[in-house]
Amino acid sequence: MKEFWTNVLQALGLAWWVEVTTESPRCTYYFGPFTRESLAKGSQKGYVEDLEKEGATGIKVAIKRCKPDRLTVSDDASDTVGRMKPPLFSGQS
Repeated sequence: MKEFWTNVLQALGLAWWVEVTTESPRCTYYFGPFTRESLAKGSQKGYVEDLEKEGATGIKVAIKRCKPDRLTVSDDASDTVGRMKPPLFSGQS
């Protein structure tokens, strides 16, 4: 039932997401969807820790309702596909 409700909220653009931006590499990551803002807030620490372990710097977090088309958006023109391993996220369910 929880998955059904999450899918409904996501379809309507009302699901909560953790948006993490990093300066290096210059990326935006989306983690979610979550049915409640409190659940998203409770998960953000694990995502940040995983990115720090991968060497990311300049990390900023926002909790928002949105409907991202991509979960990882790289803004770094010097980033070459396949050059960096994608981060492993222990907190994502």
